[in-house]
Amino acid sequence: MRGLILGILAALLLVGGAALADSGTAATQPGLEPADQPAPKLGKDGNVSEYFMKMHIMFLHQRALGGIDLLFIGDSITDSWRKPAPRGGLEIWNKIYVPLNAANFGISGDKTQNVLWRMDHGELDGLSPKVVVLLIGTNNMAYSADDILLGEMKIVQEIDKRLPHSRLLLLGIFPRGFDPKDPVAAEMRAKIKKVNEGLAQMDDGNMTRYLDIGDKLTDAKGNISPDIMPDALHLNAKGYQIWADGMQSTLDDMMK
Repeated sequence: MRGLILGILAALLLVGGAALADSGTAATQPGLEPADQPAPKLGKDGNVSEYFMKMHIMFLHQRALGGIDLLFIGDSITDSWRKPAPRGGLEIWNKIYVPLNAANFGISGDKTQNVLWRMDHGELDGLSPKVVVLLIGTNNMAYSADDILLGEMKIVQEIDKRLPHSRLLLLGIFPRGFDPKDPVAAEMRAKIKKVNEGLAQMDDGNMTRYLDIGDKLTDAKGNISPDIMPDALHLNAKGYQIWADGMQSTLDDMMK
């Protein structure tokens, strides 16, 4: 079922991408790596990021040890589960997820293409977690919503291929920008909304579940509080507690 849904969505996006190309806003935008093609993260010097490779090697060692029942994959928002309060969610991680044999394969700054590269270079080999939690895409904001969705879909396809017995909890991209009426924030929010609508279509009710906790990170007017996201992007300890609480019941159900 997961593969069928992805195939239909991919076909629809490819048709849309052709129309965009005809209108002069091609899906592969000038100066940007394709969001759905594997690529390592580069540093400012143009070489592969040292931190990226350090974390990748660490994940390969962790994978070799085995015993992973719950796997988080993502960017800095996932990476910062490792940081102690108040900047991160380490204490919450240790309390809730360590007993579930969880592993954190998040790398700060990762885009969809970087996650694809990591998968192509062995991070999932030999694993069979009960559940994978995927949160990615916020670092692809320079791309169109269709490009971001193509990248996310490719990651889901790779997880489906490499971890066929693992369930996937696909999280909607978290909101960004303190004030949704600010023009820059409004543009990002609109793009995130479109991507998340596409991600929601991948939910097959069984092997892949979609969950959007964005409304738990904003107030009734859509504002983000610095008490949750000090920079309107990254969570603090309070934000990580909201994330954990927001997905607890879904994750409990999927882990059974």
